[in-house]
Amino acid sequence: MIKNPYFRERIAFTLLFIATAIVVLPVICILFFIVKEGWHAISWEFLSQMPRKGMREGGIFPAIVGTLYLVFGTLVFALPLGILSAIYLSEYAKDNFLTRMVKLAIINLAGVPSVVYGLFGLGIFVVFLKFGSSLLAGSMTLAIMVLPIIITTTREALDSVPQSFRQVSYSLGVSKWDTIRHVVLPHALPGILTGMILAVSRAAGETAPILFTVAAFYLPRLPKSIFDQAMALPYHLYVISTQVPNIKLEVRYGTALVLLMIVLSLNLIAIIVRAHFRKKRKW
Repeated sequence: MIKNPYFRERIAFTLLFIATAIVVLPVICILFFIVKEGWHAISWEFLSQMPRKGMREGGIFPAIVGTLYLVFGTLVFALPLGILSAIYLSEYAKDNFLTRMVKLAIINLAGVPSVVYGLFGLGIFVVFLKFGSSLLAGSMTLAIMVLPIIITTTREALDSVPQSFRQVSYSLGVSKWDTIRHVVLPHALPGILTGMILAVSRAAGETAPILFTVAAFYLPRLPKSIFDQAMALPYHLYVISTQVPNIKLEVRYGTALVLLMIVLSLNLIAIIVRAHFRKKRKW
């Protein structure tokens, strides 16, 4: 038993540093390898032109646009529903057996494999509702997949707002909804944006759900409506890596690098906005 508290603190700090390094170093190595192998493929032609000759030539512009459409559509469907559901569970629902089971189910849904959501989207949106393989079906499938993330993070953000803020507002005669809208939500916004960041990261990088609901193998044009199919970077990367022979390795890594940069750029925008609102916190 080590009695010296400073020595124990030093040991704990060292173990925590080693654990952090074990997590961070592989990520840095992966990023370095993707950038090293893929940056040679990045050019204006690669980013702005349609694919040609079975994706062996040309660019990945339709896949970039399709990915952005899917991310935007996912947020359009998932954010309002997720935030409103979290508000109800956190602020209005009574703490009973039913609400506890609902909260547990939401947490468990976050761990469901993405391929299951893809099969669900295929059965409900593509076949039953007759949306076909389309941007609408893909966006709604991805929205259902990221809903548990948004609901959970939003609930935690709402619960982190001190109860005294609500009590002061009620004492001034403000209604519960106005208190939530003008007092609670502004202070919970950084946490809500954290959920949005996680949702964007998962939606932009998933392959299985869009494989069943929206992704096209080879489509050298842009979608014209929400009922059109679209190419997407995750599925495009899968196809050129496994189904199309004689494609240069640098093209595969270049596609992965573009997908990575899109996800990081969207996350960076959300992080900047979150930091702006965190500065306005009163506690």
